[in-house]
Amino acid sequence: MRFSNKLSDAVHILSYIDIYSDGDLSSQAIADSIGSNPSVVRRLMSRLTKAGLLQTRPGIVAPALAKNPNEITLLDVYRAADDNQNLLHVDEKTNPACIVGGNIQDTLNVIYDDIQDQAEQRMQGITLQSIIDDILVRESHRTDR
Repeated sequence: MRFSNKLSDAVHILSYIDIYSDGDLSSQAIADSIGSNPSVVRRLMSRLTKAGLLQTRPGIVAPALAKNPNEITLLDVYRAADDNQNLLHVDEKTNPACIVGGNIQDTLNVIYDDIQDQAEQRMQGITLQSIIDDILVRESHRTDR
């Protein structure tokens, strides 16, 4: 099974742009921080821009947050980063002639919908600023050693 890193990469991009606002904000520099490649960064930055979370200008390497980090929630980033808005997925290829295979999808869909709702409510309460603050606190502890 392949897991998507789009959410964590999108949060990484926004945090990087805020923390390094006076530094190198090229897609290459951000990609180096993520451990990815610049084209992946540019695609995610495009999605973040379309969602109104990031401001970019063609030909100018100066991306900036479109909102105060206190106004950007993890849910905003989640919705911007990925087309597939479900955390959990039910296997669609089950045997309908089997008691389990014929009913598991409907059973799990109800449970997964509840989990999705709870996760989105929790994400709504987490701001980009709180993530940035935690990064900076962790860095200060790391450099104190």
